[in-house]
Amino acid sequence: MATELILAVDLDDKDVAKKFLAPLCGELSWVKIGLQMFLKYGPGIVDEFADAGFNVFLDLKLHDIPNTVASAIKSLRGRPCGMLTIHTLGGAEMMRRAMEAAADALPQTRLLGVTVLTSMDEAQLSGIGVSRAPMQQVEVLAKLAAESGMRGLVCSPLELPCLRSFLGEEIALVTPGIRPRTAALDDQSRVMTPADAAKSGASYIVVGRPILKADDPVAATRMIQQELR
Repeated sequence: MATELILAVDLDDKDVAKKFLAPLCGELSWVKIGLQMFLKYGPGIVDEFADAGFNVFLDLKLHDIPNTVASAIKSLRGRPCGMLTIHTLGGAEMMRRAMEAAADALPQTRLLGVTVLTSMDEAQLSGIGVSRAPMQQVEVLAKLAAESGMRGLVCSPLELPCLRSFLGEEIALVTPGIRPRTAALDDQSRVMTPADAAKSGASYIVVGRPILKADDPVAATRMIQQELR
């Protein structure tokens, strides 16, 4: 399966976002809505971006007790989101309950388990009491997610080869921390180019600032799409 591009719409204003996205309709299929925009505008923002012609990846990183996460997912019933994130650190029971809730309320939505945030390195993990290296922690959480029935994971692109080696092709791997060679790293610690991520087995790559800050966003999008091919 070809690797697909997701644009992270990390903008403050939905009208600005819609104006920005209009020339990109047809250039890419997926957009990611994060917690900031979701909280500002509410669940209806999912419908608005879907109506604009995009598949919506809703990146909320839900993490709470199993019943609360399941109830939160049910509150999104019928929303046209193709993917939704939850934290694997919530544990196996939370992930199973989330899957059950999604099967009922969001049957077209793929739940993605977040393993280790791409902004976290070994020193930062140690600071919160995690003695494992990032890759080891990712592997533990990825195996737990797979055993719990999750159909997708979010991970650093640097973990792609390892995860593919034991997860196979049936689980989607979504990778932020993607930067074309000419782009700044910003706050990402573990990064990879689009082409290398595709070769390593990414199902989807998430790109934000290299497109959002580009002088010509359409050209930047096309360049990344060409890299993926």
